[in-house]
Amino acid sequence: MSLTKKLSLSLFSIFILFFITQLHGQEKFISGKAKIIDGDSIRIEKHRIRLLGIDAPEMKQLCKDKNNEDYACGYLSKNFLISFIDDVKISKNLREVFCYYSEFDKYNRVLGECFVGPKRIYNLNQAMVLSGHAVAYLRYSDKYLKDQEEAMVKKKGMWSGEFIFPEEWRKKNK
Repeated sequence: MSLTKKLSLSLFSIFILFFITQLHGQEKFISGKAKIIDGDSIRIEKHRIRLLGIDAPEMKQLCKDKNNEDYACGYLSKNFLISFIDDVKISKNLREVFCYYSEFDKYNRVLGECFVGPKRIYNLNQAMVLSGHAVAYLRYSDKYLKDQEEAMVKKKGMWSGEFIFPEEWRKKNK
């Protein structure tokens, strides 16, 4: 093979690798009416979306409130997310949510950072952690660690009592 052909083949290979890398790493978005699955999962049309960097209590999980009474923290987390979206929705009867993502999890769910409002005004992931209805999922990201610390100090949501971190609860109960 001539030097020119080898050089052309090498340059072509580099170009293809660069293009594939850029295509795979680009941020994409999904928008539409959100159906809330639980405190860290939503569905927009056919897309299952896991809120990136947070972990909310499971639907069957119980936590203790400040009076040491059991409460369904998983349901409360889901209901907070529904209420948050409803409170800041853009138009009547529309849960318009915008999720930005670049990857999928092992269950083929979109791992997204989601917002109400197309200008990224209200961050759902952050709101869940700041309110104490989810924790920062430090195994994957420390983006919401400061929000978690604020919720802890202010004893918001789960931080007002006692709870098992959702990841630990899943290990013990599944």
